Amino acid sequence: MLVVKEIQEFAQIRTKARAYLCYIMSRNISQSVERDESATLDMVLRRIEGLKEAIPYAEVIYALDGRGVQITENISSNPKLKRVGKGKDRSDRAYYYRTLKEHRCILTDPYPSLVSNELVVTASFPLYDIENRLIAIICVDITLKNVLKMVHPSSVDSSFGIVSKWVYGAFSVALIGVALLLFIKGVTSFLHFGVDLTNIDINEVFKSTILLTLSLAIADLVKAIFEEEVLGKEKRHGSADDTHQTMVKFLGSIIIALSIESLMLVFKSALTDPSKIEYAVYLIVGVSFLLVSLSLYIKFSRPDQKLKR
Repeated sequence: MLVVKEIQEFAQIRTKARAYLCYIMSRNISQSVERDESATLDMVLRRIEGLKEAIPYAEVIYALDGRGVQITENISSNPKLKRVGKGKDRSDRAYYYRTLKEHRCILTDPYPSLVSNELVVTASFPLYDIENRLIAIICVDITLKNVLKMVHPSSVDSSFGIVSKWVYGAFSVALIGVALLLFIKGVTSFLHFGVDLTNIDINEVFKSTILLTLSLAIADLVKAIFEEEVLGKEKRHGSADDTHQTMVKFLGSIIIALSIESLMLVFKSALTDPSKIEYAVYLIVGVSFLLVSLSLYIKFSRPDQKLKR
């Protein structure tokens, strides 16, 4: 589940991530090459060592020649990835031929690393001499999690995101406890009548129904919070999930509970004191207002659907 949410977050910050990484690579390598007319491949390769300090989250840094063959050993803080890779043919990689085709720095989509089995992205930066001849392509592999940490501080993998997951998890546990207590109270409030149907109090039945409905509303709220904020479940665009499904589901359940309460108040007033039935009418009007407000909220929270029409 979290992988899906990470990919969604990357799609939102991809332009920012590309701009940031390309700027760092340009500042550390490209500018010095452009100022030096005698810039050579060896000079460029010596300078990529500094990229490790400029991009500490980088998993691997290396360089390719014009044919897509790796011409340097991997620069990495990971012992398994360090000092290997030289001579490998990477001409079949998307970042190689996209860089040649577009003649600019590019950032790939997330893909699984063959070494670490984690999702990574590659930023590749082409370097040309003053005669527009390709000197090398500098490549930086970064795990998807680290890209989000660098560019998206509130991502699910950042410190804030991890703390948020724990907080939402704690609230989910507390709320599910409340829902369980309401469920137990709702069930026991009418089970005490036993099998004697003649002793059933209709008011107690309505109260039990309200308690069970509130329990269902809270359980539904917990489900939405836990799936979205803790597990990172993907949101389905164009559905109620896309328009704050937590609020919609919870308010919907509350409206149902209040509707039952207003119905119970109508019956109670009719049987005991008809002069108080106006309070039931006020409650019904309030429920109607909530229902209309929720309908308007759902309608105007979906601008994308208006554009599609």
